[in-house]
Amino acid sequence: MEDQQADLEKEFRRRIGEHLRFIYPDLPEAALTERLVAEIGMGRNLQAPFPHNNNWDEKDCVLITYGNTIKNAAEKPLHTLHRFFNNYLDGVISAVHILPFFPFSSDDGFSVMDYLEVNPALGDWEDIEAISKDYKLMADLVINHMSSRSLWFENFRKRQDPGKDYFFEADPEADFSKVVRPRNSPLLTEVETADGTRHVWCTFSADQVDLNFKNPDVLVEFVRIIRKYLNHGVTIFRMDAVPFLWKEPGTDCIHLQQTHEIIKLLRTLIEHHSPEAVIICENNVPNRENLTYLGNANEAHVIYNFSLPPLLVYTLLSGDCRHLKTWMMSMPPARNGTAYLNFIASHDGIGLRPLDGLLSNEERQQMVDLMQDFGGRVTYRRAREGYDKPYELNITLFDALKGTLAGGEDELGRQRFICAHAIMLALEGIPAVYIQSLFGSRNDHQRVEHTGRARSINRHIWQQEELEKALADSEGQHGQIFSKLTRLITVRRQQPAFHPNATQFTLHLGREVFAFWRQSIDREQSIFCLSNVTNTPQSINLADINLIGTDSWHDLISGEAYEDLGQQLRLAPYQTVWISNRQH
Repeated sequence: MEDQQADLEKEFRRRIGEHLRFIYPDLPEAALTERLVAEIGMGRNLQAPFPHNNNWDEKDCVLITYGNTIKNAAEKPLHTLHRFFNNYLDGVISAVHILPFFPFSSDDGFSVMDYLEVNPALGDWEDIEAISKDYKLMADLVINHMSSRSLWFENFRKRQDPGKDYFFEADPEADFSKVVRPRNSPLLTEVETADGTRHVWCTFSADQVDLNFKNPDVLVEFVRIIRKYLNHGVTIFRMDAVPFLWKEPGTDCIHLQQTHEIIKLLRTLIEHHSPEAVIICENNVPNRENLTYLGNANEAHVIYNFSLPPLLVYTLLSGDCRHLKTWMMSMPPARNGTAYLNFIASHDGIGLRPLDGLLSNEERQQMVDLMQDFGGRVTYRRAREGYDKPYELNITLFDALKGTLAGGEDELGRQRFICAHAIMLALEGIPAVYIQSLFGSRNDHQRVEHTGRARSINRHIWQQEELEKALADSEGQHGQIFSKLTRLITVRRQQPAFHPNATQFTLHLGREVFAFWRQSIDREQSIFCLSNVTNTPQSINLADINLIGTDSWHDLISGEAYEDLGQQLRLAPYQTVWISNRQH
């Protein structure tokens, strides 16, 4: 047993050394390896990771929420949130992504001032641990940048440690024409320090200063942070804005190989500490670029399916599923040990850059114009061509789907909204549902005016009593949406064919019906998922989807049985059916 442990420790150090030689070729890796091993805190508890192991199944569904989405004046928001999960979502969700819950200075948490503390306005580490005991807990590792009001940056100004060399500096006279950015604000910010003027790199804003991973001390700091999170129950790490991590003059400063190697190194450290832990990369980039972060099943365990939200919205607005089908057929099946995170709404807006190569500029602009008609906002970025391009739609999903490109707003918004989720929940991958969508929230224009930020439109803060009253109203929008979505999720969790890595094939039933087939890993269950993406009824011959005659087929959503496999299946506008040969 001791020999096995010794061999494991030797292999662990060898792998760390390989990563470090690539990232820091001019530094001796032995001493840095020992620093990283000490920081992750292995001791004799080193564990061998399970290669190609799926740390998820069909029962997994992630809820995305801010720590203060639901408030009660009598207690801290994390305590209120936890009770809401237990009272309303027990048996519905398996994991919770609590968006940055640390002290911050801007961007609703993504400008972190202290990675090692819980924002006291939300609660404390005991609240975080309590939630982690009932649900898998996802936390943000805001790894690319840090607040200009943090202690590290104050030390940067004073030219003292820790922090003196923690932030990325650049020459303002250098050529940055190739740099890819998601914002049109100045790339460099001038800062006065104890030894003169410095220019720091700010990918997102002047308050979010990019960290300098060329300094290995920064890497060591983040391994210390990761260990802290593991010790408090975090098992899912969402690496925020990770494509921008490493910068090299004269390059586009996105997706550089050192960035990929840092992710591989962090995975090696994390999975030897906790084999059940998962790394998710947040890469709001075109699809081909996003896929590279799965590596050879040795980088991120999971990547966000960023092309899905804008494509699915466009499909339902246009009543035409051609582009969605084309994209779906281009997606490689995720290897065991990797998966896609499917979502159609989040705390951010609906990203448009992942549509590159999938929609024409005219189609994209049609959607942008309609979202503005529906009360949404548009965020722009400076393109390489020298002009601003639409980067993100800021609108609640419910309002985004309240009409069509051809006819504008109509009375079918709820059906369209439910259809979007029914499609997302059935696709290959792990589903993630934004809490505002779960409630059918509408555009919060008052909050936008209050914060001055377009993204606030989809970040409504609910008072507990107000929310519970709205959900109890079975005739109201919020109550109906909540009831229908939680039922869909509950049904989904019972189907082996909806395992995130179960087989998926696209079906071709015309532009009006988006259809695909899922089969369980043991091949015992098949589910044919058909959705009418138009505002008019559609008919499909069941014979066209080749249901096996020896099986009994029924719709998991409505319960309807199909005894005549040659019959016409009539789909109401935006109706979805999950036709299965097994009842679960």
